[in-house]
Amino acid sequence: MPKVYPLRKETCRRRQGKEEMNLNGKTALITGGARGIGREIAATLAKAGADIAICDVNAETLESARADMEKLGRTVFTGVVDVTRPDQVDSFVQKTLDKFKKIDILVNNAGITRDGLVVRMSEADWDMVLNVNLKGAFNFIKALSKIMMKQRDGRIVNIASIIGIMGNAGQANYAASKGGLIALTKSVAKELASRNVRVNAVAPGFIQTEMTAKLSDEVKTEMLKFIPLNKLGSVQDVANLVLFLVSDDSAYITGQVVQVDGGMVM
Repeated sequence: MPKVYPLRKETCRRRQGKEEMNLNGKTALITGGARGIGREIAATLAKAGADIAICDVNAETLESARADMEKLGRTVFTGVVDVTRPDQVDSFVQKTLDKFKKIDILVNNAGITRDGLVVRMSEADWDMVLNVNLKGAFNFIKALSKIMMKQRDGRIVNIASIIGIMGNAGQANYAASKGGLIALTKSVAKELASRNVRVNAVAPGFIQTEMTAKLSDEVKTEMLKFIPLNKLGSVQDVANLVLFLVSDDSAYITGQVVQVDGGMVM
């Protein structure tokens, strides 16, 4: 029989929940952070102690998100940013640095869909999805890479999708953007590892959001047939994984794609 090694006391304490992941003294920048998954990520990192910078394209939802974060006792900075515009990205990063003096964490969450079969997909819909989902992440990574390399510390998490792994009819542009984001994650992880900057991706499956809430019960039932855990995920499921990946508890993890999909893609 294999030898069983006893757990150290500190490990036992940790597993009993007496020691929690914390981001005290850290600053996190989340794109697309005003609603849905991005907003939950921002709130979860704020609860863990991080000060927060969030950008989005909607000023009204940004203000609502800012108010929620401040209720958690954190300092919050917001800005309306088109992630496809390098000038706007660079400006927001600089303003965030002016306020917080450093940026420790980047979560590239901004994303859109423009679904349609390839034979009917317009060039505009293809370009828009690739520009927001992939180029937007590139713009922020480029803007923050030198900063994190100089700090010799940083954590980047890109929000991909299982669609970028398995593909999906009617979502060729979205699948290409998320598949590209996964490849970008692995390449940048190799480039920045020597400076202690870790880069990982999270690939959510079917998550309960405003979008899935509009689906009929019949459609949801059909979706559940492909999920071994027989339930949709929550935005908190995604946020919990992001928290782990940006914490010191994942200090030896980089260049990975972690799925949050209830076992849908194995």
